[in-house]
Amino acid sequence: MTNNDILRRVRYLFDFSDLKMIALFKLANYDVERADVIGWLKKEDDPFLVEITDKELALFLNGLIIEKRGKREGPQAEAEDPLSNNMILRKLRIALNLKTDDILDLFALIDKKISKHELSAFFRNPDNKSYQPFLDQYLRNFLNALQTKYKNKLYKHSMDGIDW
Repeated sequence: MTNNDILRRVRYLFDFSDLKMIALFKLANYDVERADVIGWLKKEDDPFLVEITDKELALFLNGLIIEKRGKREGPQAEAEDPLSNNMILRKLRIALNLKTDDILDLFALIDKKISKHELSAFFRNPDNKSYQPFLDQYLRNFLNALQTKYKNKLYKHSMDGIDW
């Protein structure tokens, strides 16, 4: 998966506007213009697509964490560069306050089974002998599961006020 694809999926997941995207970068003390956001969100085959860097995606995810969980005490997290899928998973886990069972339930929601041991290996230090890389297919499945859960929840919530 490309960084641009991940950014597009997170934007869609939470239905963020361009201004909201800019605000999330600002929370991580990084200024971007609307033109930057538009360039990053273009489809892969668009000749005007601008590749978002690992550091920029990490800054966006740091801003998402601050938005969802609040600013932490002390110095703010540094943006990782390079950024691995494992780090992306970790940042989304923190932002959404997901526990191990929540993540396992998300995978089960889309009929993808992973064990607790397999999941814990994704969160280990890369130097640990039990570390496993969070491959693109896992990240894609995880984002699909989030989309299934959150989009259904948003849809259900928006339909609650309608009298049938």
